Amino acid sequence: MSEAFDHSHAYQESTSVSMTIAEQLERRLSDHSAVIGVLGMGYAGLPLACRFAEAGFTTVGLDIDAFKIRALAEGKSYIGHIPAELISRLVTAGKLQPSDDMARVRDCDVAIMCVPTPLGEGSTPNLEYVTATSHSVRQHLHQGLLVVLESTTYPGTTEEVVLPMFSDCGLQLGVDYFMAYSPEREDPGNASFRTQTIPKIVGGVTPACLKVACKAYGQVVDKVVPVSSARVAEAAKLLENIYRCVNIAMINELKLLFERMEIDAWEVINAAATKPFGFTPFYPGPGLGGHCIPIDPFYLTWKARQYNFSTRFIQLAGEINTAMPDHIVEQVAHGLNRKGRALNGAKILILGVAYKRDIEDIRESPALSIIRILEEKLALVRYHDPHVPVLRSRHLEREMRSVELTREAIDSADAAIIVTDHSDVDYGFVLRHAQLVIDTRNATAPYRKVGDPVLLA
Repeated sequence: MSEAFDHSHAYQESTSVSMTIAEQLERRLSDHSAVIGVLGMGYAGLPLACRFAEAGFTTVGLDIDAFKIRALAEGKSYIGHIPAELISRLVTAGKLQPSDDMARVRDCDVAIMCVPTPLGEGSTPNLEYVTATSHSVRQHLHQGLLVVLESTTYPGTTEEVVLPMFSDCGLQLGVDYFMAYSPEREDPGNASFRTQTIPKIVGGVTPACLKVACKAYGQVVDKVVPVSSARVAEAAKLLENIYRCVNIAMINELKLLFERMEIDAWEVINAAATKPFGFTPFYPGPGLGGHCIPIDPFYLTWKARQYNFSTRFIQLAGEINTAMPDHIVEQVAHGLNRKGRALNGAKILILGVAYKRDIEDIRESPALSIIRILEEKLALVRYHDPHVPVLRSRHLEREMRSVELTREAIDSADAAIIVTDHSDVDYGFVLRHAQLVIDTRNATAPYRKVGDPVLLA
């Protein structure tokens, strides 16, 4: 185990015989001489790495994706809301050091894992990225290292999956090395909040682990929220996402009912939202998107079965939300039928393929399902999205390219479907030239007048 002590800033007795390993690490965090490693340079990891680097920490950004590492090394950004200027400045200053060499963990005082947690077969948790990354950290574990998992997962993952991989390391948890869970809370494209201003929940595996982890995050975020265990922190993240999932499903179901009753669901919601207490507005849409809300609730559903418990609310919400793309296509077919057209061979223009407004992220976007269903029904599909010039996805059989939103592109389409309501699209222009608009976001509300060819779906 001599390798475990070859750390470049090893915690030597000569530093201070009276200081514990934890106290030495806390001091390095306080004076910003600690080296931070962030494993995973995606939508969660890159903003976090930039935040540590901005705060003055030498930060190693680790990823096995050569494209990401090359882009970062060249001062480029592949995430829309993170400016290239920031990346370039941090890399040039040596504060952000992109690398695909996992051995760099040996140089780090903190190793934060920000890796995907997708669903596997039968909506079961797929922790392959978590276990592979944990294995990499374990290979280069050394005295004084703080290991943190940020990936959204079921309660117990840190202690039941990650921690056992370190059981034979020869170091004592909470004394020689430290482990915690702190859920990522990034919201791409949200200008009101950024990494620094979003409160950070932290749960340690031991009290000493919690103290060190809070010290680390306290250097870069305005508010740290310590909780009693990693399991509580893991559960809190799931609650946040399930809360949105269930409420969106409820409003989607009510939207379908109000549709049959010929009641404008958006008008109902806006009226209810005038109540100053006891009501939070949620809005219907074409389905859920993003890495979190469509996926994470099923991590708890899977875990609940180990306790002989059925999460009926979560499962029903999932059924409602995943059925929305089919409903949208049904509305398209209905609108075309009223015009004497069949869906087979119809020219369909999709407006917006990102999973939400004003970002380039297409992960789990309902647009992907809508396009797939339309093409299975032999419709001819094109799309426009100012944030997604090229559309590639495992959900689609072909690569697509965004078309310019010209009068000809709109007029030549038998139907235009507003899936993502980007703010830089002129929906009045769309209404003036479209033969039929299927509006899943109520984006045309400010421009509509009686007789406009619009179906609210």
